[in-house]
Amino acid sequence: MKKILFLAMVLFVSTWSYGQETIVVRDLETWSSLNLKYKINKKWAMALQGQLRLENNSSEVNQYFGQVDLEYSPFKHFELAGAIRYIKKNDNTGNVQGYENHFRYQLDGTYKHKLNNFDFKYRVRYQSKNELSVDDVAKKYVRFKAGLDYNIKKWKLDPELSGELFRSVGSDSDKQLEGYRLTLGTSFKVHKSAKIGVFYRYDKELNTTYPQTTNIIGVKYTYNLK
Repeated sequence: MKKILFLAMVLFVSTWSYGQETIVVRDLETWSSLNLKYKINKKWAMALQGQLRLENNSSEVNQYFGQVDLEYSPFKHFELAGAIRYIKKNDNTGNVQGYENHFRYQLDGTYKHKLNNFDFKYRVRYQSKNELSVDDVAKKYVRFKAGLDYNIKKWKLDPELSGELFRSVGSDSDKQLEGYRLTLGTSFKVHKSAKIGVFYRYDKELNTTYPQTTNIIGVKYTYNLK
């Protein structure tokens, strides 16, 4: 059963990755992050995150950022969250290069439920991002994400699979699908309060003259303070 499930997910990702005639792989990126989570009470929690992203076959810094999250669970299975992110973006093209300062905020609504050995998760996110200190129009998106985890008995590396769509919104956007992501990963505990997650992500732009494709390998360390 384990082998069948793993092969099915690999086939799913491969079909999307190589079944498109217009795909040209642009890059291999590496994302690494450190997360601290604190559960205030049964309904409220907060988190701090720091992340570094490398591009150009993981040889150059793409960006690094710090983020603060606040989560609220009004009732079982449902969660509301908001986050702010300060980003240092590496502009390494053109005549003027260097690190740019960006700000992003996001609002989430998430619903979770279980069915046998499966954990299902559905999320809708609104986000807005713009460059600071310049006359920059914020880029706004609504993101739709669905994912599932499969709990394999007596096996610590339970597979996690998700897909996400990006749709531009706002008066200055074309209000169309901008891209999608497919992610396959797993996570495992290294301490009673800490775990490490690893994943492979396929990121594809849509509805542009030269759509870009990015393969991403990520590592995420999370420590629960309470």
